[in-house]
Amino acid sequence: MQHILLVDDEDDLLWVVGHALYDEGYTVRMAHNGTEALQMAQIQRPDLVVLDVSMPQMNGFDLCATMHMHADLADVPVLFLTGRNTVEDRLRGFAEGADDYLIKPFDLRELKARIRALLRRTSNATVAAAGRIVLNVGSLRLDLHTCQAEVSGMPVQLTPAELDLLGYLMRHPNEVCSSDRLLREVWNYSPDTAEPGLVRWHVMNLRSKIEPDPRHPVRLCTVARHGYILRGDQAA
Repeated sequence: MQHILLVDDEDDLLWVVGHALYDEGYTVRMAHNGTEALQMAQIQRPDLVVLDVSMPQMNGFDLCATMHMHADLADVPVLFLTGRNTVEDRLRGFAEGADDYLIKPFDLRELKARIRALLRRTSNATVAAAGRIVLNVGSLRLDLHTCQAEVSGMPVQLTPAELDLLGYLMRHPNEVCSSDRLLREVWNYSPDTAEPGLVRWHVMNLRSKIEPDPRHPVRLCTVARHGYILRGDQAA
């Protein structure tokens, strides 16, 4: 049975969401702030964390960043469920390692669909990690076993979602990949369960780590009205 850690300082939300996920067959534990959640996660590693941003003691951004500094929690998927909806909030959330970002108020059906997608992705990654594969595209190198990425021989630190995206694109160099295709094939979202903007946020953050100038990408490029392409012949 998969274990979800739900973190929010609103008791009503914890009750509603917690019972909805329990009815789906998940084991659900609840915390009211980031400090409590971190302690609970260290005692029993969750399969997924769903957390708010604005909380006492330790906010959601800090909790996400702290989890990624702990080796045993670094690869736990994180879904932000929050009323913080500015561009800066989303950018920070993904920069801290979030896999998804859902704005309150929300539809429980959409939340459940996104949770299923994140948990499927985690299960698939566990199976794929059994064999060692090293991908090389231009000046990019990715070891899928150790999850280590390099750009022109220099290591870069990627979040789990960014590793998934880069790994997929490196398997399909010089192919134009639509946002719908990436949502479906990289993160296992069913049709209409995630917004295409989610891809844009992850692409933006990935570019900040692999491009010489993220404002003028030469590796991960946009193809207007069609999607994105990782160029296999780039020399930058």
